[in-house]
Amino acid sequence: MTPEQQALIDKARRSLEAAQSLMEQEFYDFAVSRAYYSMFYIAEALLDQEGLSFSSHAAVISAFGQHLARPGKIPAELHRQLIDAQAQRARADYDPHPDLSQLDAQMLVSQAQAFLTIALQKLNTN
Repeated sequence: MTPEQQALIDKARRSLEAAQSLMEQEFYDFAVSRAYYSMFYIAEALLDQEGLSFSSHAAVISAFGQHLARPGKIPAELHRQLIDAQAQRARADYDPHPDLSQLDAQMLVSQAQAFLTIALQKLNTN
């Protein structure tokens, strides 16, 4: 793992810890947002491993599908989860009444944890 990838993974871990803390405090919309960012940083680290870097969320998500999910380098459902998480994050951040539940936050935090586990396996084996 390169220093850049490690920095992104460290940031993803901190974001995931923040999501868990926010969820415990019943700030579900903010927990959803932090869980998404954890997944986003992980996606950036995995793309960096492929020699790819992008400046927008849309570009990262698209490249994640094109370069990692479609060729089978990572499970395809991770791409779908990242897309769905980004939509929930947009709701959490921009909708004044996002109406995100504890279950929404728990599911996204759980997905982010699984995302991190898979990413660590990929980054440490290559």
